[in-house]
Amino acid sequence: MTELFDGYHDNYLDVVQSSIAFSGLPHQFFMRAKVDLLRDLIAQRLGAKKPDMLDVGCGVGSLHPPLHGMVGRLSGIDVSSACLAKARLANGGVDYREFDGRTFPFEDASFDLVTAVCVMHHVVPAEWAHFVAEMRRVARPGGLICVIEHNPYNPLTRLAVARCEFDRDAVLLGAGTTRKLMAAGGLREIGARHFLLLPWESKPARRLEGALRGMPLGGQYAAFGTA
Repeated sequence: MTELFDGYHDNYLDVVQSSIAFSGLPHQFFMRAKVDLLRDLIAQRLGAKKPDMLDVGCGVGSLHPPLHGMVGRLSGIDVSSACLAKARLANGGVDYREFDGRTFPFEDASFDLVTAVCVMHHVVPAEWAHFVAEMRRVARPGGLICVIEHNPYNPLTRLAVARCEFDRDAVLLGAGTTRKLMAAGGLREIGARHFLLLPWESKPARRLEGALRGMPLGGQYAAFGTA
């Protein structure tokens, strides 16, 4: 995996944009949707405080600029040193660290919020349980763990994954599987939301998508639980 993503550090965003070009939407549309979802979850699960956050598998850090002001201390880890080097150039003030793909380089109970955004489908299925266990280990008691993944039952998502060069070996997992992994890992108050159902940013579209978030229709989903 390290060699795979090291090879794309210079054109990572271009490859992603190419895979979703059929949608007519920029990559930033999808990033904003994730940030909006995280903002809602933080307000609902963590209250008014700005949480210390770890982004697992952060890549080149493209999710991080809109998080400033929304979270407290922000850290990111990735197996690709080349991607992390690019992330450091783009995002001053973020603590980026390389990890070995198995053990997160932080002490127990270090963060209020631990996320993995479109990462687990790159993890070997036999390691999924350990991956979730590591997310829980570095989360503080009462902290929030959130996994955002592709919905394997959405045909447009399947198309985007098939078109993405570094998703050739991806193993997609549905929200039900992720929730079961979280439950087996001892998380509490487990839930899931599907999103990116409607490719428009208008307020009526966002309200309709919010009303349908409990249905497994969106292109991606967030599964979350309390440590």
